[in-house]
Amino acid sequence: MLHGAGRPRRYNGTEQAGSLACVPRLSEVIAALENLWPAERAESWDAVGTVVGDPDQEVSRVLFAVDPVQEIVDEAVKLGADLLVTHHPLYLRGTTTVAASTFKGRVVHTLIKNDIALHVAHTNADTADPGVSDALAGALDLRVVRPLVPDPDDPDGCRGLGRVCELDHPLTVREFAARAAERLPATAQGIRVAGDPEATLRTVAVSGGSGDGLFDEVRAAGVDAFLTADLRHHPASEALAHSPLALFDAAHWATEWPWCELAAAQLDEISDRNGWDLRVHVSKTVTDPWTAHAASPDSTAGAPN
Repeated sequence: MLHGAGRPRRYNGTEQAGSLACVPRLSEVIAALENLWPAERAESWDAVGTVVGDPDQEVSRVLFAVDPVQEIVDEAVKLGADLLVTHHPLYLRGTTTVAASTFKGRVVHTLIKNDIALHVAHTNADTADPGVSDALAGALDLRVVRPLVPDPDDPDGCRGLGRVCELDHPLTVREFAARAAERLPATAQGIRVAGDPEATLRTVAVSGGSGDGLFDEVRAAGVDAFLTADLRHHPASEALAHSPLALFDAAHWATEWPWCELAAAQLDEISDRNGWDLRVHVSKTVTDPWTAHAASPDSTAGAPN
């Protein structure tokens, strides 16, 4: 998916001349990204920022993706990208080797050999305004009301983890599940649902990525439903026992991919404002680790004898 088109641009087949555009250096693009997602707003355990790259190298093509895996790096090479921006870190817990015999080391070698920089925006993008959960809410046609977990350092009350949202009109649990399955990128998992299928929903909390550590905040928000990813058995079971809250469990990758489009649009706007000759792309490659799903013939039949 191409977001930026460089200058001069073509609209309806007609070339329009504009002011001469300049090719930015990596340091300039990174400064713009750091302004969107400051590294100091990441969690203390996180690993964000620039992993690979020469600050003086020119950047004319950028690729956004969720995961810095070999498949995505190979896509960046084929695309001719100078910068890969991912949501997930490459080395979250540190390492003692970047040998190409390891899969992460091979990623580093491929990036350096092809002069491709890698920049990561993770939890600093989760809590940004707009951030990962804003993009998720937008994909689901939800109106954002406020953060689920507000950032105490934001005087405007817009930043924070997750979002409390309102539906454009009431939907049943079954109908909202169908909307989520249709609007989010397709994965083997699809959307798992807990709750009365015919219950009416008016408010939904969303959190991109793993969200079952937020049940206390979700209950305090008083919403009808919670959509996130990576819901585990015990936290989900306890959440259902506490209240009639409906749960929607999507694939981790699918809940975070909409941010790539949002982030690409933000960089496009910065590029236009600065007069940069920058082309911005979003990877459509599915890097969710699950590749197939076999549905039970009858989930209400009970355990086998």
